Amino acid sequence: MAGDAPRVHYLAGFSCPLGGLEAGKPRVLCHEAEVFLSTGSEFVYVYDQEGGLLTAVYRFPGQVWHLQLLAPHRALYVLCARRGIYCLSLDTPSRSVSQANKDSEDGELPYPVIPVDPDACVLPDATLCAFTVLDDMLVTLAQGPTQWKMQLFERPCLGEDPQPGQVGEVELSTYTPHPGIPGKPTAPCFLPVLCCVSLPGSRAPHGHPQGRGTFTLEEALFGLLFGADATLLESPVILCGLPDGQLSCVVLRALVTSRSAPGNPKALVRILHHLEEPVIFIGALKTEPQAEEAVESELPSEEVHSDCLVALGHDGRMLAIKASWDESGNLVPELQEYCLPGPVLCAACGGGSRIYHSTPLDLCVVDLAQGSTPLDPQQPNRAPGGLPPTLCPASLSICSVLTVSVSPRAPAGETMLLALSAKGRLMTCSLSCKTPGPTRMTAASADRKIKELLSGIGDVSERVSFLKKAVDQRNKALTSLNEAMNLSCALLSSRQGPRPISCTTTTSWSRLPLQDVLTATCLLENSGDFSLDRGWTLCIQVLTSSSALDLDAAGSAVSYTIPVDRLGPGSQREVTLPLGPTESGVLDLPVTVSCALFYSLREVVGGALAPSDPLEDPFLEEHALDLLPEQEGICLPLSRHTVDMLQCLRFPGLASPHAQAPSLLSPACDPVDTFLETCRVPSREPAGLASLRAKYLPPPVASVQVSAELLRMALEDARSGVPLCSATLRWLLAENAAVDTVKAQTLSSIQGVAPSGTDIHLIIHEVTVTDLCPAGPIQAVEIQVESSSLADMCRAHHAIVGRMQAMVREQAAQNSSPPDLRMQYLRQIHANHEVLLREVQALRDRLCTEDEASSCATAQRLLQVYKQLRSPSLVLL
Repeated sequence: MAGDAPRVHYLAGFSCPLGGLEAGKPRVLCHEAEVFLSTGSEFVYVYDQEGGLLTAVYRFPGQVWHLQLLAPHRALYVLCARRGIYCLSLDTPSRSVSQANKDSEDGELPYPVIPVDPDACVLPDATLCAFTVLDDMLVTLAQGPTQWKMQLFERPCLGEDPQPGQVGEVELSTYTPHPGIPGKPTAPCFLPVLCCVSLPGSRAPHGHPQGRGTFTLEEALFGLLFGADATLLESPVILCGLPDGQLSCVVLRALVTSRSAPGNPKALVRILHHLEEPVIFIGALKTEPQAEEAVESELPSEEVHSDCLVALGHDGRMLAIKASWDESGNLVPELQEYCLPGPVLCAACGGGSRIYHSTPLDLCVVDLAQGSTPLDPQQPNRAPGGLPPTLCPASLSICSVLTVSVSPRAPAGETMLLALSAKGRLMTCSLSCKTPGPTRMTAASADRKIKELLSGIGDVSERVSFLKKAVDQRNKALTSLNEAMNLSCALLSSRQGPRPISCTTTTSWSRLPLQDVLTATCLLENSGDFSLDRGWTLCIQVLTSSSALDLDAAGSAVSYTIPVDRLGPGSQREVTLPLGPTESGVLDLPVTVSCALFYSLREVVGGALAPSDPLEDPFLEEHALDLLPEQEGICLPLSRHTVDMLQCLRFPGLASPHAQAPSLLSPACDPVDTFLETCRVPSREPAGLASLRAKYLPPPVASVQVSAELLRMALEDARSGVPLCSATLRWLLAENAAVDTVKAQTLSSIQGVAPSGTDIHLIIHEVTVTDLCPAGPIQAVEIQVESSSLADMCRAHHAIVGRMQAMVREQAAQNSSPPDLRMQYLRQIHANHEVLLREVQALRDRLCTEDEASSCATAQRLLQVYKQLRSPSLVLL
């Protein structure tokens, strides 16, 4: 039907959102060499076909719904969503052109962007959904709360009063509004269609506008459809296709006189048909077979008298109406309904009896002259040929065309279509208007045809492989995303109970040639039904605290990322990390080890977002990863473990009797210094600062007192006949690597070695507190920490207090009530502590201003106050 294969040429590309342009809103129309195009956004583009470039871009304050060009006046009328109708003069530059040119230079745009002046709005109305322009009239369709309203205005021009004179109006059928914001009309899913139909030789419309919906019908069909009054008055008729499928008409002269001679409004509206689906196109065709050659030879400016009216619905139902003779010899309208492939995105009439319609899969053409009966020249009174009983759409092999129009610049014997694809590409499609007949194929043409077919098969095969690869990749990405979503929900909903994925952290000392190193072992265990595959990473962050001797120093964090490959149900993955000491021999405690699972969207989904064919859209290939969210992944916390001084203590004197205690290596030092130290002749008195501190200063001591009853309740399961002091020591060292050796003996005191090499002495004994409770003395357990290093003593005391706080919170959750206390005694202790704290602040301020001689006494007093604060005489109950 369409003759040779269409020749497609791409003219320009326009920006479009992810997923393509929205159907129903884009518009394209042509006048001489200029193409006016809207993609459904706020921009209207002007493209020069001869120069092959974009000449201007108009920016409107809202989404553009419709375009019409009044060619004799060089005026472009634009319907802006929820704003109204704007009029642009294409001869005079906009008042904003200078500013737009300045902006384009700054932004390095290849064309001027012209903001449309608010004064260009010639008919402000937020309810307008469609319009059509005649020579001196403007017909609009407004969306009311429950009804459509057609209004007729004097055609407004640019620079005139933005409230043109209204000539008449009429209400159409009612409709059920979509739910939305009360008092604010919702945008229709499908825009209504308006067009103007006139008689041959009638005065209106002179200089009909360029765009969809203005055509001339033959007198016979015009009278059958719209009545004798419209024919006698030679009045144009407005056809209206609504989103509910109703096709109705209004005689323009009757609408003009509706105000001066009001009558029944319903008499002005005549319903022609109901498609029962949204009307998206109304057009007219010339189907008479003997007139095809005349139609092809006519110039674009000549008026064509159509003999068939067509209306097309969104789902593919098409109505064709033509004048015909019945058996009695009376002229009657012949109505024929067809079912075309749907959903229909757009349509256009051109090439005589052909109608072009687009679906998401293809652009098709149907010919309503096929099957028609030619008129007999010897019987001029015979009825015209009828409509074909069925239609067979012919494919043009162009997919996803959102708007199409017939260009008047087509060469003789051809039809040229202007189309806009869903990806924002403006293209021309040249088609032959002649129906191909049987021809004899030569050997050379057959050989060429076979080569073209084989080349096409190869291209299709290559594209199929690309698409298959893309589908497989996206299916894998979707499966992985579904698995990640299920795992995320399982981990986030099982914070209190057992978790399908867990990570436990333990610490131990490892021996290296020069020093012993504290290591953390993170065990990732999959005890659920999930599988961790590509894209999952175990992230471990080691956060060290600030130095105990320098409170202003900031802690440091080190992060480790370990890819998790194929961790199936029941599998484990173990990771060992060094915690310290550093090269200087310092291990700042406590150290926090945080474990989390990270799912990378960039790694899993990034490849699936790339186009299946790199030649299809290279821009999308370069910027596919930019479409991902800023987070680029999902982070699922697993565990948080704190390593304190009690976990890092080593006890060389507690080695089992059958094994010799390993010697502890001192922190890292220069091997030469170590050799010289061993060669030094031992003296009777130790030298150095450490020996002087040990000789003249008592070791720092801190203590914590805990109620014996509280400890018995907390350690009830772990005591099993062990004395309370020994059970408390085992509980404090439960996370130490030497806990099994401690449990083998009944100990109430123990001496360990800190990571720095200094000794730490833990002493636990029972005491009696007499002044706290009026009912009598309270049995308590006192835990003392003693060390020659103030920093190590502080770290150990901090670890003990942390464990006590956790135990108190756990017992408080079990509704344990403390005994009656002497509040006056507690207030006195609190007041004493406030005095000590104020004295600490004063002493620290004095140290900043005193000289070296005076600061010794101040420092000594400061140590005494700290000692009193670390022995608060209070009991944890």
